[in-house]
Amino acid sequence: QVQLVESGGRLVQTGDSLRLSCAASGRTFSSYAMGWFRQAQGKEREFVAAISWSGGRAGYADSVKGRFTIARDNAKNTVYLQMNSLKPEDTAVYYCAAGATYSSQNYYDTIPGYDYWGQGTQVTVSS
Repeated sequence: QVQLVESGGRLVQTGDSLRLSCAASGRTFSSYAMGWFRQAQGKEREFVAAISWSGGRAGYADSVKGRFTIARDNAKNTVYLQMNSLKPEDTAVYYCAAGATYSSQNYYDTIPGYDYWGQGTQVTVSS
């Protein structure tokens, strides 16, 4: 089992920056690819970013590419999502997720790739 707790979400203005954190506990964090997803009100959950367990590879949704950066610190069992140039359309509940993988370079960009999910943190971007 892996327990995930997100933090850092809050109300910000358009153009602001925000960093989300996801603290993991339980099984070996460094063996899991980590991802961030988001779900806006009335919409389906969508992929935002993911990173391999080595930290060597990362992927992003087109909508956040160039604005968001995912990173992880395996010594602290934490994954981060740095969000810059925030837009009102970034408003959503953000979830982190952990997915087991045998490859240090692998990550997933779809929901079925992930085994564990946090409870989410609300990010609201006002215009």
